[in-house]
Amino acid sequence: MGFFLETLIGGLMAGMLYSLVALGFVLIYKASGVFNFAQGAMVLFAALAMARFAEWVPLYAGITSPLAANLIAFVLAAGVMFLVAWVVEYLVLRHLVNQEGTTLLMATLGITYFLDGLGQTIFGSDIYKIDVGMPKDPLMAFQSVFEGGLLISQEDLVAAVIAAALVAALSVFFQKTSTGRALRAVADDHQAAQSIGIPLNRIWVIVWCVAGVVALVAGMIWGSKLGVQFSLSTVALRALPVVILGGLTSVPGAIIGGLIIGVGEKLSEVFLGPYVGGGIEIWFAYVLALGFLLIRPQGLFGEKIIDRV
Repeated sequence: MGFFLETLIGGLMAGMLYSLVALGFVLIYKASGVFNFAQGAMVLFAALAMARFAEWVPLYAGITSPLAANLIAFVLAAGVMFLVAWVVEYLVLRHLVNQEGTTLLMATLGITYFLDGLGQTIFGSDIYKIDVGMPKDPLMAFQSVFEGGLLISQEDLVAAVIAAALVAALSVFFQKTSTGRALRAVADDHQAAQSIGIPLNRIWVIVWCVAGVVALVAGMIWGSKLGVQFSLSTVALRALPVVILGGLTSVPGAIIGGLIIGVGEKLSEVFLGPYVGGGIEIWFAYVLALGFLLIRPQGLFGEKIIDRV
C-alpha cells in the first residue's frame, strides 16, 4: 500500500507540472482559436532569460543575496516575456485578424523558430542552471502509518504547490473577471467580439502576456529539475496529450487531464512496465490521447462544435 501511494503521489505531482505547460496552450487557444505551437519555444525562451538574468544580476548589480537575485531575475524575465507578447501582437497577430485558423497556426510555427533563434543569439546555447532554492532532498512522511514511511520528493512537492496556485489563479481569472469573459468571446468570434466593443489587439496582448508568465513559471520549474537546455522545448510535447484529454478550451480540463496523464504514466510504468518490457511511460499518454481522439475528440471538458450547413 505504501509503495502504491508513493507512486500515486509522484504521478499527481508530475501531473500538476504537465497541467502548467498545458495551460499555455489553453490560454492562447481560448483567445485566438488556434493551437499555439510556439508554447514550447516560449517555455525555453523564458527559462533561458531567467537563468541568464540570475547570473548577470549578481555580476553587474552587486547583489549577493540569492533570493533577491532570483526575484529580480524573475521580474526581468517576466518583463522580457511581456515585450515578446507585445512584439508578437504588433508585428504578427494584428495583421491576421479574421484570417483562417490555418494561417494563424502557421504564424505560431514561425514564432517558434524565431524564438528559438533569438534565444540562442541573446542568451547562448550552453546548458544553464536555475537554482531558486527548492529543496532537493527527499522527505520521509507518514512513518507511523506505513512501514518505512512514504518517500516524497520535496522539489516535486514545492513545484506542484506552485503550479496548483497558478492554475487556481488562472481559473478564477477566466471565470470571474470581465477580461476573462472577453477572452472567451474573442475565441468564439473575432468579428462579433469587435462589434460589441471588445478591443481585440489589447486582449491578444493580455493573453500572450499571461501565457508568457505561465511559460516562465513552467520553464523555471523544469529548468530547476532538468537544467536549461534546448531540449527543454520538447517538454511541451508531453503536454499535448493533456490538452487533448482535457479539452483545448477548458482550464479545469488542463488540470484534470494533467493529473490523469501523470498518474497513468507512473502507475503504468511501475505495474505494467515489467510485463511489456518497460518504456511504457514514454508512450502511454499518447496512446491514451489517441483513444480519446477516436471516442471523444473534444476531450473531457471541451466544447462540442456543431457545424450547420
